[in-house]
Parts: sequence; C-alpha cells; structure tokens
Amino acid sequence: MLALAAASTIVLGIPAIPNRTAIALPMVALVTLISALEPFFNWRSRWVLMEETQYRLHRIRDEMDYYLITTPAGDLSLDRLRRFFADQQGIWRDVSQRWIEFRKLDQAQPAGPTPIV
Repeated sequence: MLALAAASTIVLGIPAIPNRTAIALPMVALVTLISALEPFFNWRSRWVLMEETQYRLHRIRDEMDYYLITTPAGDLSLDRLRRFFADQQGIWRDVSQRWIEFRKLDQAQPAGPTPIV
C-alpha cells in the first residue's frame, strides 16, 4: 500500500507522463479503499493468530515426524498417532473459536474514529 501511495506521488511529479492525473487518481483512490477495508478485515489480529497457529501445527508435525522416525514400525502405536490428529483438530478448534471472539470484539466496538488519548 505504501508503494502504491509513493508511486502515485512519483507519477504526479513527472511532467513527461501524459495524463498523469488520470493515472495517479485511481492509485490514490485504491490506497484509500485498502486503508478503509483493513480495519474491517482485522488483518493484524488474523496474522498474529495464524503465525501462532502455524507454530503450533509445525510443532505437532515435528513431534510426529520424530516419533515415526525413531520408533520401529512394529512398535508404532495407533493411539499415539490418533493423539497427534486429535491435537491438530484441537488447535484448529481453538483457532476458530479465537477468531470468532476477535470478530465479536470488533462488532462490539463503536463505529467511528478512535478517540485520541
């Protein structure tokens, strides 16, 4: 988004570009639109939540890989493998619930500009 705003300023500053306002104005409008949509979709909260989720899922995968590699095939436990799957499903359930809570908090906040403290 910052690159788009900078590009529109550069386009306006180069006199050799014909119809430069016709190029820069849609770019500025797009920056405004993206800026308006960003709080609605709450990308930062989603990004942090997904980073944490990715870490937790990778940890389960690493533990399962270690278990599969270090355990002889005859000694593998189906119950242990099912626990890995249950842990994975628990993570997804937790993430879904937390995301719903984030959205509820967003809807509960009053509309309008944030007051300056």
